[in-house]
Amino acid sequence: MAAIETTPGTGSLPAVPSSAAGAAPRLRPEESRVIWLLLAAAFVAILNETTMGVAIPHLITDLGITALSAQWLTTAFMLTMAVVIPITGFLLRRFTTRAMFIAAMGLFSLGTLIAFLSPGFPMLLAARVVQASGTAIMMPLLMTTLMTVVPAAIRGRMMGRVSIVMSLAPAIGPTLAGAILNNFEWRWIFGIVLPIAIVALVVGARWIHNLGETTRAPIDVLSVILSALGFGGLVFGLSQLGAGGHGSGADAAAASAASTTTLIVSLAVGVVALGLFGWRQVVLQRKDDALLDLRVFRSANFSLSIAQMSVMSMAFFGAITVVPLYLQDVVGVDPLTTGLVVLPGALAMGLAGPVIGRIYDRWGTTVLLVPGAVITSAMLWFYTTFGAETPVWLIAVAQTILSFGLALSFTPLFTASLGSLQPKFYSYGSAVVGTAQQVAGAAGIALMFGVMAAASSAATSSGADTVAAGAAGTHAAFLTAAFLSLPLLVGAFLIRKPADAPMGAPAGH
Repeated sequence: MAAIETTPGTGSLPAVPSSAAGAAPRLRPEESRVIWLLLAAAFVAILNETTMGVAIPHLITDLGITALSAQWLTTAFMLTMAVVIPITGFLLRRFTTRAMFIAAMGLFSLGTLIAFLSPGFPMLLAARVVQASGTAIMMPLLMTTLMTVVPAAIRGRMMGRVSIVMSLAPAIGPTLAGAILNNFEWRWIFGIVLPIAIVALVVGARWIHNLGETTRAPIDVLSVILSALGFGGLVFGLSQLGAGGHGSGADAAAASAASTTTLIVSLAVGVVALGLFGWRQVVLQRKDDALLDLRVFRSANFSLSIAQMSVMSMAFFGAITVVPLYLQDVVGVDPLTTGLVVLPGALAMGLAGPVIGRIYDRWGTTVLLVPGAVITSAMLWFYTTFGAETPVWLIAVAQTILSFGLALSFTPLFTASLGSLQPKFYSYGSAVVGTAQQVAGAAGIALMFGVMAAASSAATSSGADTVAAGAAGTHAAFLTAAFLSLPLLVGAFLIRKPADAPMGAPAGH
């Protein structure tokens, strides 16, 4: 078993109950400060991630690349997070809170600088990978810290407050990107974020304290390699959907055959590598040396929450990445208007957060997840009616309602999943949550772009003009997302609030 030692260094804060017996649960000032600093850093990372959707149509023109190539600026970001996040379960136990924060914000700031200086697509893609490496550490660090220091009785409330901050970035990001793209070149999207990231790094390095304990277990390199091959193979395989077959004749047939071969090989490599990765973790976790301890899945409630979150992320991230292309290429609006369309929805998510958190603490999951699933699925089906003549205001209303449905779902899913685990598994649980969300999101984006490209190509071959072909492609993508949302209606009834279980006996452990 790995040796455990108390985190060294002045200012180290052990994880202890935050309130005296009989008193209302609350956080100590030092704990609150660490959480808000982590939230500020997460805000910067999310702000950066949400600017890219609006910028993709611009980058296609400026860099002379295809939509399938441009989507890798988003997919590579999410895929990198999916590869790195499983490692964070180990890293958060091995290194101190302050060290992990500095590493995360340092990588993010470096990637932002490279993106700002990028002369073209290859360097920009590399910059996104570096940025994602930092973001991948930051999100599990935030979630693990919350679960460590926040009493169970107020976790929903805290998650609700967190949603205010984390919803501001999606609200500001697309609108900020649109304003920048209407007046400056695309590099300034990163130029605006860079000084904010540097300030967050400097302030956090000064004020972040260490929480919890660290271990001395060595990292398993084979597990890292298998993880990268597994998740990378799956998402890369999905990205080949619709990659071939453009145009007509022998060249199109050859491209389609090559794409199909790549898809099959990539998916096969991904499935085999993930199987070996899982077997390796089962062996290592017997000595508490696993890169990603899979004993978290012994909790049925955790497993159900992860499945629900994955399906929702796949449908939502896929659809929401198609929306900017639909608005600009089919409806014909500018980048600023595109950003303004998603602004009300993001603000609605933030404003609803505190109320949703309190409802979770008081009433549990079903009262939130069931209406959340119904609203999310209904709105994705409504998206399938969108066309070139759909009013922009109606799209904005639908986007706002969809965002509210997601707000009803994500807060209880995050809280219920991690709350189902014993404290020693929080870091691994946070890693699994982040990995599932990012892999599902990346797969959803790859799938939607593939479906959109295939449908657009078929419409073009049938004689449709550019707008009509774009409308056919986005319709097919939205229809795919709508079908993916149907399992949510079942899963919403199965997930329970962990706090309802006896203290000290989380489900499955």
